[in-house]
Amino acid sequence: MRTGKHGWTTAAVTVVCAVTVLAAPGTAFADPGPSPSPGTPGASSTAPAATPGKDLEAVRKKLDELYRAAASATDEYNAAEEKADKQSAEIVELAKKIVKGQEKLDCLKDRAGAAARSQYRTGGLPDEAKLMLSDDPEDFLNGTGRVVQGQRATKGLLGEMTRTQEDLKAYAADASAQFEKLEANRKAKATARKKVEKQIKAAEKLESELEQEEKERLARLEREAQEKAQTAWLGSGILKDLDSGATEQGRKAVEYATAQVGKPYQWGAEGPKAYDCSGLTSQAWVAAGTAIPRTSQQQWKQLTRVDIEDMRPGDLIIYFDDASHVGMYIGDGSVVHAPRPGRSITIAGAGSMPILGVVRPDTGASAQE
Repeated sequence: MRTGKHGWTTAAVTVVCAVTVLAAPGTAFADPGPSPSPGTPGASSTAPAATPGKDLEAVRKKLDELYRAAASATDEYNAAEEKADKQSAEIVELAKKIVKGQEKLDCLKDRAGAAARSQYRTGGLPDEAKLMLSDDPEDFLNGTGRVVQGQRATKGLLGEMTRTQEDLKAYAADASAQFEKLEANRKAKATARKKVEKQIKAAEKLESELEQEEKERLARLEREAQEKAQTAWLGSGILKDLDSGATEQGRKAVEYATAQVGKPYQWGAEGPKAYDCSGLTSQAWVAAGTAIPRTSQQQWKQLTRVDIEDMRPGDLIIYFDDASHVGMYIGDGSVVHAPRPGRSITIAGAGSMPILGVVRPDTGASAQE
């Protein structure tokens, strides 16, 4: 990289321009919804043909399989997008440092040039030589102090210029490394996006081939499966052990999430007109004053885990063994969540899907009765 003013400035501008291009808004999305059957996230997207007299239970399981695969790919996309956003921000900061560093270096060079011009105007004699030619002892003594000060100032100026040049080289190297990571995550996002779109397209094709009566029967099968799972969960006696008290922030998060009931699921959406599952939970907690990870998998990894028996309204229930879905517990054995494409945000039984565990965004806050 060029070290002149034009070279460094061009580098900074290039950094900013590249960030603008690579960080162009993309679709951020979380986890398409689940159903009671665990399914197989990595399964083929080939959909069975919709023929008269087909087994709708098999269709239901296939749809579950497709949407679960989409959910897994969704978190891959979200993880790549979060990293890309972070890297874009870091590159922007490096660009700012490069610009400021170049301005500082230019200033130091101006000071060094001024010192050189001053020496030229005085005949080019160094201060030490002028002292040796002085006839006045007092001037000699006073001049000695000025020489020492001047030497120190010159040495400091040169040292600062060197450090600034080294900083600029380091910033440029960091920016280059971040560009490489950003490009890798851009490709990862594109690959994951294709996976999601492929699975959802296959599911939508399968559903579109159903007759209206079959669609209604399929919806009943979905509800029956969820009710069966919820009944079994409640039958375990779990509800009587739950602490229903919520924190002030938990109540705000629940109020926000439940106010979205009826709005459509849309993968990548974080409101206000539509949400995906982790878009709903993350925005609900932002509204309550606490920022949490964007994806269900990162919510599971980073937030504090609590026992199901200790869960309280506002806590997040993570579903399926791959943490591909999340809902918010609202009390009385219920959860509010954004199920999947083609469905709206709704309140369902907390045990209507296989529970992986529970996490708490506001650990340490006191519950209020």
